[in-house]
Amino acid sequence: MQAIKDVKKDTIIEELVRAGSILSRELDFKSLISTLVDQSLDITRSDISCLYLLDHAANGEKLKSGYSLAYRRGKYSVPQILSSDSTVVNFLTESGETVLLLERREHVFKDILLNPSMNSGIALPVFTPKLKLGILILNSGKPLFYSRVKFKFLDSFVKLAAGMLHNSKMVKEIKDYLKKIEGLKRYQENIFSSMTNLLITTDSKGRIHYYNRTAGEKLELSGNSIGKELKHVFANKIDKTILNAVEKTEKVKTENLGIEGIYRATEKDMDFSLNISPLKGIRGKYEGLTLLFTDQTHERELQHKMKKVVEERRIIKDMFSRYLSQEVVQKLVESPNLVRPGGDKKEATIFFADIRGYTSFSEGKDPEYIVQVLNDYFGEAVEIVVKHRGYIDKFIGDCIMAAWGVPLQTAEEDAYEAVSCALEIQQLVASTKRTFFKGEASSLKIGIGMHTGPLVAGNLGSSRRMNYTVIGDTVNVAARLEGVAGPGEIIITDRTRQFIGDKFVLKKKKPVMVKGKSEPIHIYSVLKKAG
Repeated sequence: MQAIKDVKKDTIIEELVRAGSILSRELDFKSLISTLVDQSLDITRSDISCLYLLDHAANGEKLKSGYSLAYRRGKYSVPQILSSDSTVVNFLTESGETVLLLERREHVFKDILLNPSMNSGIALPVFTPKLKLGILILNSGKPLFYSRVKFKFLDSFVKLAAGMLHNSKMVKEIKDYLKKIEGLKRYQENIFSSMTNLLITTDSKGRIHYYNRTAGEKLELSGNSIGKELKHVFANKIDKTILNAVEKTEKVKTENLGIEGIYRATEKDMDFSLNISPLKGIRGKYEGLTLLFTDQTHERELQHKMKKVVEERRIIKDMFSRYLSQEVVQKLVESPNLVRPGGDKKEATIFFADIRGYTSFSEGKDPEYIVQVLNDYFGEAVEIVVKHRGYIDKFIGDCIMAAWGVPLQTAEEDAYEAVSCALEIQQLVASTKRTFFKGEASSLKIGIGMHTGPLVAGNLGSSRRMNYTVIGDTVNVAARLEGVAGPGEIIITDRTRQFIGDKFVLKKKKPVMVKGKSEPIHIYSVLKKAG
């Protein structure tokens, strides 16, 4: 990792991408905090880096104490609290603007110098449009230390981190919400039971303590039943094996669920299902039993209600998994913004790499062996794609689909990186030093097809499930060309060739017809890099 000095804008973006990549690996709030502080200090070579978080009460209201130190780096002592009475804290909180002090002097913002040995400092609000999280302060013992370049890097990096920290808090809120849903589900099940089922509770000596209205009507109970032993009340109405199960539950004090039986009523018998559970007090003391009878005539109604509860739970979990999904690379300009959910039009290069000979190779092979062969290859190939700044869209059987130009778009560089990636993969497959395609798999080769053109990229799907992906005719053409490529071959279109210029040695091939196109497509085989 290099320190940021007064260098080109490209270097700022490279450092920002590198630091942002490290940041994006974390999901936990505390891990994100430490990564933000560590990367800010290491890349700028500051002497102090501290993150102060805004104190909130349990109801979310801001406390008067201000900002508390959450994480720090550096050997110098620093304050544990930034008082809300401080001029610089008030300014940062109200304006959301960065404060920069380049030398130690009497100044309204002198509080950003956290230690007497420090001579320049920068304070950045870690805010999002909807949430004030904290303040990041960096100090240096050198005056005039924080240049425009450092300022731009820190400003963009902190905005990126603020969004991720906000997302992390949202993830935690969803986790908590999911727990509440689970609790509400159990509570709702009990409510359903009390309304439609027959509920009886007994005391620690097996005597009837309570029954609900439905139980009184269908099990022919009355006020005289209270205080009587359950086994005597139901002696001639419920089979003895079921009464024995009740007694067993009293002794072992564990649940006994799904007992089927018949209640012999005066007018009409009732088929029922019985769940028996120990009734415990606050400290776990045994207080009796809960007997929940379900009239089987109500089974369909209950199933319908339970399906609704299960569906609501599934929707919540799907939403939760969407927040936990790996974030795609953030758009990085002067300030990072999240990828627009509805989809953006892009000019991108799409890449399909398929294993040649896979079908015949896999016949008769043990599935675990085949999966291991694929995983060994994917493990190496994916690293090459990532190294060349590609985005892995998906795996389709033995095929890798990747994209360059989403969400960040630099068309010429994207096409160059995509073709370079394809060459590196083919060179690795052809190398005797490769760690995959060994033994029986040694004859496997890779065919690669790619095309550059317009498409739509974004979080596509429904409210229940969304994934970042690409769609459009460009994707379809690239997929068709992957089928044209022979073993060890890389096929590109004329459109891709226009972007890569003379940087590669190409061999023009006979135009091909592909499904969905009325005219033949001009294609080239990539042989090697030029020069």
